Amino acid sequence: MKKLRSHFHYLSFVPIIILLASCNNSEKKSEYGQATKELITLVEDNSEVKSMLIVSIEKARQINPNRSTNPVQNLDEYYDFISYCEKAMPWALLNKPGYPEIYDNIIQSLNYFYFLVDQPLSELEGKGYFNNSLQYAEPFAFWLTSFNKSWGNYLDTEASWNEEYYQTAVNDEKFGLKNGWYEDPSNWKTFNQFFVRYLSSPSMRPIAAPEDNSIVVSFADSEPQGVWAIDSNSNIVQKEGVAIKSTTVKSIVQLIGEDSEYENAFASGTFTHSFLNVNDYHRYHFPLGGTIKEVRVIPGINPVGASISWDVENNRYAFDPSLVGWQMVETRGCVILETEEYGLVALLPIGMATVGSVNFEENIKVGAQVNKGDMLGYFLFGGSDFIMIFNEQVKFTLDVPKQDGTEYYKHLLMGEQLGYLSSN
Repeated sequence: MKKLRSHFHYLSFVPIIILLASCNNSEKKSEYGQATKELITLVEDNSEVKSMLIVSIEKARQINPNRSTNPVQNLDEYYDFISYCEKAMPWALLNKPGYPEIYDNIIQSLNYFYFLVDQPLSELEGKGYFNNSLQYAEPFAFWLTSFNKSWGNYLDTEASWNEEYYQTAVNDEKFGLKNGWYEDPSNWKTFNQFFVRYLSSPSMRPIAAPEDNSIVVSFADSEPQGVWAIDSNSNIVQKEGVAIKSTTVKSIVQLIGEDSEYENAFASGTFTHSFLNVNDYHRYHFPLGGTIKEVRVIPGINPVGASISWDVENNRYAFDPSLVGWQMVETRGCVILETEEYGLVALLPIGMATVGSVNFEENIKVGAQVNKGDMLGYFLFGGSDFIMIFNEQVKFTLDVPKQDGTEYYKHLLMGEQLGYLSSN
């Protein structure tokens, strides 16, 4: 198993079984949410989906048979779990003394949610999915999107936020609410308002070299994942230098979208991306200045975007977001920016996993002039990622230091230097 970055100190995922066991089965079934009812209809009307879902749950049970960390071990229990999740606040598992830290438990919750439907299935082999697992396969993948929207709607209600939740977040230093970074908390009436909180002022995120476009800044609070070359056919090249076959999850043309006039503008260019975690500031900004040439949102599905595994040694669910490719199946935005000195740059905020929606500010229009550090948009709840692609005329050098003793890059705040550009 790959070594996880230091800020993923996951703890055991224990609370869900308590919640699932707390109600009588018949009572829960009578109170199923709309997305759960849609799932039941899908499963009962599609024998192939039903069979694959049962097999996936069973494989998950074989990998981790411990009910304290894997409470869902059959189809009926899966329905119960999904119905609970439809109106679960991410903090809801943490309201009893002795429960794990807020941040770790949210991550474990999301990882577990997808672990159940990310098991390899022989029926899906060779069909071109990022993983041959149910979460990527139609029509189940589209149901997941429906579930995400349903939960997202709940997180837009005032039932999703209260003083207790706020105090829990305040006491988790990873959110930085005691740093003076953010707006007045009285502005947060729902969980989503908290999640997309504004800074108290631009000075909370100073922009490195604001007048120098050769210095590229971090577009968000995030952790850089690396740099990859793009070949002359617009396909990502692996670090070892082996060209990746042109598939829907490897091609820059597919990533940007074949309906874009800039689909082939980044052949022989450079690809980089950074991962935003749950605790990060979830508004993204322009990493350099220029003129907006194109603005689009590309619909997709919202799986977790990486393989979920059970780490027996550390008693946790784990994933690695550094993999290249999963971003091409997610809902994503695409802004093409023309810089005066360095040509075209593609900026792609990527929705990831649960309720990972992509939103642009109202002033993001074709023809608008923007400065480095100007606000571009925001993600609602869920993991998220941000891709930046440079054309072949320039070389992008990522100069972020590594975390001590690890292979992972240092976490950056929005506005800090991500790297620099030079002519090719």
